[in-house]
Amino acid sequence: MFISMENVSEVTSFYLSDYYGMESLKPVYFTLFLITYITIVGENLILIWVVFCEKSLHAPMYFLLCNLAVNGLYGSTALLPAILNNLLSNSYEISLSFCQTQIYAVHTYAIIEFTILAAMSYDRYLAICYPLLYHTIMSQRIVKLIVFTWLYPMLAFIVVLMFTVQLRFCERTLDQVYCMNYKLVKLACSDTSIANIVGLISVGIYAVPQIIMIFYSYAHILRLCVSSFSKSKLKALRTCTPHILAVVNYTIGCFLEIAQSRFNMSHLPYEIKLFLSVYFLIFPPLLNPTIYGLSIGVIRARLFRLFSRKSRQVTNNVAKRAVAVVHSKCVVHGDVRTDASRDA
Repeated sequence: MFISMENVSEVTSFYLSDYYGMESLKPVYFTLFLITYITIVGENLILIWVVFCEKSLHAPMYFLLCNLAVNGLYGSTALLPAILNNLLSNSYEISLSFCQTQIYAVHTYAIIEFTILAAMSYDRYLAICYPLLYHTIMSQRIVKLIVFTWLYPMLAFIVVLMFTVQLRFCERTLDQVYCMNYKLVKLACSDTSIANIVGLISVGIYAVPQIIMIFYSYAHILRLCVSSFSKSKLKALRTCTPHILAVVNYTIGCFLEIAQSRFNMSHLPYEIKLFLSVYFLIFPPLLNPTIYGLSIGVIRARLFRLFSRKSRQVTNNVAKRAVAVVHSKCVVHGDVRTDASRDA
């Protein structure tokens, strides 16, 4: 809907109205979001460190897994520090420039995540369907794949954002805890028809190729496993389990985000609406390291050795301190006895 710009002041900041639902339990929400962010950062950095240190994990699949972890850090950092900062402040106002920056970060995270998952499905397709050629093909393509999974979304979303940046806004209330392009466009008082068309087309461009790649890869993998039933094929198929779980987890998050932003959710409790809106930015980065860490034996073994070594070091340090304390007490008591015997 177009509204005349005459006698209308241009909006340069917005109010994130969903924060008002946290007022009564602000310390609780702050603590939960802080613990969540620390956990996400810790999990993903540990996963990256394990892949970096373990030479047996220097393979294309694990390089893509590291990229998934880096993107998880990118997406959660686009959301959670801003939420923590807003919870500490008494104002839930956000500038237009920061809102547009957050939109870019959140949307590029979403496209990068899906693109990396599609690249990982292609990796599994080659590993299972063409095992003899896998290392030759992927060693030549892995760098290009990684660059593509980041460069394509970063550049592609600029086109959509350019149309949003050109809009003029009259309303100031965003009913979320962070900025989304669709929500921001709805607040414009200039003509949004072109921006809406471009946004709708972009959803197909950013999602359909990845969906086709994932379905194509797993269709061939299942066909091969069914046609040549063997233990080796079943073992290879099991390596796809963490990837399938990651795809399902992210797909659920995207579906929940689309549902809560496009449909009327006013009848739902505030906590559920908040959960639906932040799921795709929090739970994939939170669960992916756990899914891969528990599912892949090499990573699981390395983590077990790491924490076993740390626990032994802690135990040894505690034991040494205890021995030192006991020894010092014995020395003190020995000196006291010596002094007493001399006095006698």
